[in-house]
Amino acid sequence: MRILLVEDESAIADTVLYALRAEGFEAVHCLTGGEALREVARAPFDLAVLDIGLPDIGGFALCRELRRGRDLPVIFLTAQNAEADRILGLEIGADDYVTKPFSPRELATRVRVVLRRAGVGNGGAGVAAAADPEPGFAHDPEGKRIRYRGQALDLTRYEYGLLAALLQRPGAVLSRAQLMDRVWGDALDSGDRTVDTHIKTLRAKLREIAAEADPIRTHRGLGYSLDNG
Repeated sequence: MRILLVEDESAIADTVLYALRAEGFEAVHCLTGGEALREVARAPFDLAVLDIGLPDIGGFALCRELRRGRDLPVIFLTAQNAEADRILGLEIGADDYVTKPFSPRELATRVRVVLRRAGVGNGGAGVAAAADPEPGFAHDPEGKRIRYRGQALDLTRYEYGLLAALLQRPGAVLSRAQLMDRVWGDALDSGDRTVDTHIKTLRAKLREIAAEADPIRTHRGLGYSLDNG
């Protein structure tokens, strides 16, 4: 599912993007309302997270523009104690609001709740509902559990460590040496081929869930990356 984040503070945006992608969402960040309107014109989104205090177009006005001719769930980001903004946001049809400062993980959870309530990804009439109800990976670091397309993966210790390391930086190419250091740091007798072997078993388990997909990318002479889409 595609999430549009419109936030002019890059530090906040980075933490939100990380949390959304860790939950398996495809997240696109825009710094301004104008940029957001151009993104929406290029491809549809399933939900928008909008900061109210944008530098060019106010969050409420942007919400109206984004919803023109489409049914788009919206979550507003508001400043602390901005009760009037929250009330106005709800009056114009906001699905939820989150007050700054906030937990990015809580926001990601609220995104999933709003999508579920709107029926997106579950046969509802949301914007560009995905064919799969829960694409990508969902990682629970505290419980050391990873789900893929809604199904829990049965992973060994090192398979989990390898997949978790790749999930920390989706799209980034990690060398075998980097993966060895992060996952097998306590196993001094392990070699580079250990990474390749575990990549092979991971791919086999992922194909049991989605035979057509291959989210782990091999970069010859460089290492591996993960496509969390």
